[in-house]
Amino acid sequence: MDTSLEKIADPTLAEMGKNLKEAMKMLEDSQRRTEEENGKKLISGDIPGPLQGSGQDMVSILQLVQNLMHGDEDEEPQSPRIQNIGEQGHMALLGHSLGAYISTLDKEKLRKLTTRILSDTTLWLCRIFRYENGCAYFHEEEREGLAKICRLAIHSRYEDFVVDGFNVLYNKKPVIYLSAAARPGLGQYLCNQDVAFLEKMIKDDIERGRLPLLLVANAGTAAVGHTDKIGRLKELCEQYGIWLHVEGVNLATLALGYVSSSVLAATKCDSMTMTPGPWLGLPAVPAVTLYKHDDPALTLVAGLTSNKPADKLRALPLWLSLQYLGLDGIVERIKHACQLSQRLQENLKKVNYIKILVEDELSSPVLVFRFFQELPDSDPVFKAVPLPTVTPSAVGRERHSCDALNRWVRMAAACLSFQVPAHHRPTCW
Repeated sequence: MDTSLEKIADPTLAEMGKNLKEAMKMLEDSQRRTEEENGKKLISGDIPGPLQGSGQDMVSILQLVQNLMHGDEDEEPQSPRIQNIGEQGHMALLGHSLGAYISTLDKEKLRKLTTRILSDTTLWLCRIFRYENGCAYFHEEEREGLAKICRLAIHSRYEDFVVDGFNVLYNKKPVIYLSAAARPGLGQYLCNQDVAFLEKMIKDDIERGRLPLLLVANAGTAAVGHTDKIGRLKELCEQYGIWLHVEGVNLATLALGYVSSSVLAATKCDSMTMTPGPWLGLPAVPAVTLYKHDDPALTLVAGLTSNKPADKLRALPLWLSLQYLGLDGIVERIKHACQLSQRLQENLKKVNYIKILVEDELSSPVLVFRFFQELPDSDPVFKAVPLPTVTPSAVGRERHSCDALNRWVRMAAACLSFQVPAHHRPTCW
């Protein structure tokens, strides 16, 4: 690594890579030393006082950062660990430092470089995930992409929105339909697997003078795991002029050789939001919303495109990371997560009191299961487990215990079930 850095002609760039590597090594070494001290608490001297006039060296500052990561003496000891992110993680983190350095270039060089980074990353993602001729919006907050897509849909359907603003929405209120599997808090209207029921909702809204605007479908969540009937939903959206947006972890499987037909249908949607950071075990990389639209003026006013170099540089950490992993590395990570999910499912089927809730998803990195214990009035679809005669209060306590265990299992599964082994670096779906 050091030898390679010495070959870089730009001394600032070489120094940046060297400093990042040394800083991460310092933090990791300090982590190990702290663990060897058996939970020794920080002393008050670790708490910074007034800003020193003479300044501090990098080692001292990094030591302070490491101490702050462990909390202070008034907190309960939590033994936090610095994630061993590996070389590909260093590459993603380098992107943030490199972005600041690139921003100091003259305007013409900066424009050419940022345009290249944005176009390369967009092209690679569209090809990897089978989304032909798409554009990309890179964003830090996962839901920000959907918010921008919402604005684009409004500008597209309401011609006078630019002039009259939200006043045009009063006469014909827009309606957004969400999958029942969507994250809570995204909206008021829900769309479930019964497409006929959804179509009835759309017709009712039209009769009431509303405008069906946007439908958010799901391709797998850690909480629910299933994929909506995206192909049928696309037909429905085309029939009524509704924008179709898809999100969910099963979109990662679009990079594999075999893709289930339900997920493959997402490649025909108007937009999709993906999170390559959690999928590939990359820290500090942006989420990406891929979309298709022919009017650059509307995408600009909706905030999906920008002429600012800083906005284009959001793609830089992902641009570096994708090149480091290569196509084979990307596909292997997603394939490995799916294989872990299938292996976990096979083992859980052998465990009493565990019910697999979603088994119809092939090659999915999501596995949904629950703990259960048969009670006197419980669902007959579950396997009967003989229990002694219990009182109603005891039944209530049993249910409470089962619910509590399910919540714990759900949280543990979300963070542990789909981790990639150490040589691939941990990945949490």
